[in-house]
Amino acid sequence: MSSQIPLLVAQSSEFDSGVKKMAQLSARLAYVMMCATLSWGVLIATGWAEKLTGREGLKNGHMVLASLAIAFGCIHAFAFTLIQTGTFSFIKLVLPFVDGGLFRHALGILGLEVMLAIAVLASMRHKVFYRKWLRFHQTAYIAVTITVVHSWFGAIANGNLSVLWLAGLTVLVPTATLALARFLPPEVLMRIGMLDAERGKEPGVGEGDAMDVSVNNEKCHRYGTCQAEAPDVFQLIEDNRLTYNRRPPEEHFAQARSAARACPMRAIEIRERVK
Repeated sequence: MSSQIPLLVAQSSEFDSGVKKMAQLSARLAYVMMCATLSWGVLIATGWAEKLTGREGLKNGHMVLASLAIAFGCIHAFAFTLIQTGTFSFIKLVLPFVDGGLFRHALGILGLEVMLAIAVLASMRHKVFYRKWLRFHQTAYIAVTITVVHSWFGAIANGNLSVLWLAGLTVLVPTATLALARFLPPEVLMRIGMLDAERGKEPGVGEGDAMDVSVNNEKCHRYGTCQAEAPDVFQLIEDNRLTYNRRPPEEHFAQARSAARACPMRAIEIRERVK
């Protein structure tokens, strides 16, 4: 009997080692896919995808990347329930800080759960009032941030920081740069070359004192980018129809121009004239 105990311990140790490698690999894949999801989402929302590729950016790629990030994140979490010598349970992987859970584990749990909630709500987008959906969708920036912190804390605790210094920063730096650029004013983006000025004019020079706005319904895919950029001009209502102010007041001109530049389908046309 005693001779069997070391054998069982050795088998358990070998099994746990394999599970931990699976958890580590799925975590790294989830990290990369998560950064790629955010980056591609920004490129589509701002219209930069079309500028870079010459093609209209499709949200399908964003959804595929998001699905892969969540799938690998779930595999990473589930792997811990398989460790025979560990103390992880399903409840402990769902509820942060339960039974004295660590702070870094809680960050990962919260990040993954917010991403899952965003994915579920995205599938119900047409049944949810758009503005509420958009605000909740934007919490993905928070989810990515806390998940990245979880990844770095985990790398430190497991002695894998050197991997993240090289590969992690390589992926994270452009992701953070795009996320920051997403919220910069259009004038700043024009100045650094990330956004083109409207054809035939320089920004801030030669605008008319009246504006006509039109939307090509054949091109418009109702992504809602225009509402995000110009909520006072464009509105997606509950039945997914787009309504907009065809002649906005002067104080909304800048919003309308920003929406036209950001539209991934280039469906918005702006004409300025002198009264």
